[in-house]
Amino acid sequence: MSTEFLTTDLTDGLLTVTINRPEVRNALNADVLTEIGEVLNNAEADVEVQGIIFTGAGEKAFIAGADITGLVNYTAVDGLTAAMQKLYDRIENFPRPTLAALNGYALGGGCELAMACDLRIASTTAQIGLPETALGVLPGAGGTQRLTRLVGRGRAVEMILSGRFVPAEEALQMGLVTRVTEPEELLDTARQTLLGITARGPLAIRLAKLVIKHGADADQATGQIIERLAQSLLYQSEDKAEGAGAFLEKRTPRFTGR
Repeated sequence: MSTEFLTTDLTDGLLTVTINRPEVRNALNADVLTEIGEVLNNAEADVEVQGIIFTGAGEKAFIAGADITGLVNYTAVDGLTAAMQKLYDRIENFPRPTLAALNGYALGGGCELAMACDLRIASTTAQIGLPETALGVLPGAGGTQRLTRLVGRGRAVEMILSGRFVPAEEALQMGLVTRVTEPEELLDTARQTLLGITARGPLAIRLAKLVIKHGADADQATGQIIERLAQSLLYQSEDKAEGAGAFLEKRTPRFTGR
């Protein structure tokens, strides 16, 4: 399946979404964001989709940021509408696992999309950064908040204020990406990583995402209450019975997400 600016491929339950504007390093504009939103709508309704991989076309860029030609005409209303921020919230809250395969520059809105995903795997050629302050704006699609939570306040302040591009190995050391691989191995590594996750209990994965996200913004006692409630639901699930039974019977579980 292809749209004007995206190509998608569903194989083995994994939906690979490729931003396909290599001539402008896969820069994001309003049309691309609309198409990503439509893909999310379809993916959430499709029980065959067990996880999503986002990547960029070509070898130079994952997403080199937003299309700057649109920035000139933005107003305060556009800032308050926050279309990109809301879209990335949808990616973060997607009920199944998501992964960004960073095949080159991941800048501005591209970095922010990657941070909205559950996992980030980078090619050795990747460069990651939030250069918005050079344009007189800040990373407003969740960048100031997600980066701080991923790498800590000190590193986030340095990256955002300076706009410095971080190479893949440094990004790995600071926890901004979860793995670095050679360019030719990137998509296969991404697929194998996500397949290892989707083979597990889908209801457990969905609740684990919720508990981690909301528990991280609460005090520990509250977070553990959220954890306890989620575990109680899982203890009553068909997936728990299947998972435990399959383990004892030394067979592969057949999860249903119920």
